Amino acid sequence: MSNKPKAKSPGKKVAVEQATSSDSRVKKLIAPLLGIILVGGIVALVLLSPPELKGVPDGTQTLALADPRHVEGPVAPAGEVPAGGPHAGIWQNCGFYDQPVGTENILHSMEHGSVWVSYDPNLSSDEIQTLRGFASPNEKVLVTPVPGQSAPIIVTAWATQLELDDVSDPRLNQFVNEFTRGLTAPEPGGTCRGGVGSPQF
Repeated sequence: MSNKPKAKSPGKKVAVEQATSSDSRVKKLIAPLLGIILVGGIVALVLLSPPELKGVPDGTQTLALADPRHVEGPVAPAGEVPAGGPHAGIWQNCGFYDQPVGTENILHSMEHGSVWVSYDPNLSSDEIQTLRGFASPNEKVLVTPVPGQSAPIIVTAWATQLELDDVSDPRLNQFVNEFTRGLTAPEPGGTCRGGVGSPQF
């Protein structure tokens, strides 16, 4: 029996080099392929996403208003959702409320360019939660219940108003986007903080 060390097979070395080369080629192909898939996914998402509705929604009414002077006490009967006019000397802090608040204070917030989303308190909890999503610390939006109002949802900005039957109506989002810029408000640069009320977010 010979004690000579066995010579390494050149075939094994070639096989290892070929496998390494093959792995390298695969890695080089995967990176661009993943990039193409990622870009394609982003393009598809943009193309398939519904376009953001802009402009004044269909059905929006422009309303004539009384002089927007400061007054004491209530300014509207129960169940009424005015779009401006006489109002309290201090505004309502924007945000979500699960209990009715003073219309006179909300009107002052609207004078500052805020949008009021009022809802029938008999809406389902899921619908109310959806409406709650329109209120945030950075937006000039008030969401409040108004028992007895004329529609399930009424969205109002100064001198403009839209009645809706369903929270899924895209015109709701369109109205809020359009009018939180204060297009119709007498004092669009006014604040929606530092007034009365403790909103929930």
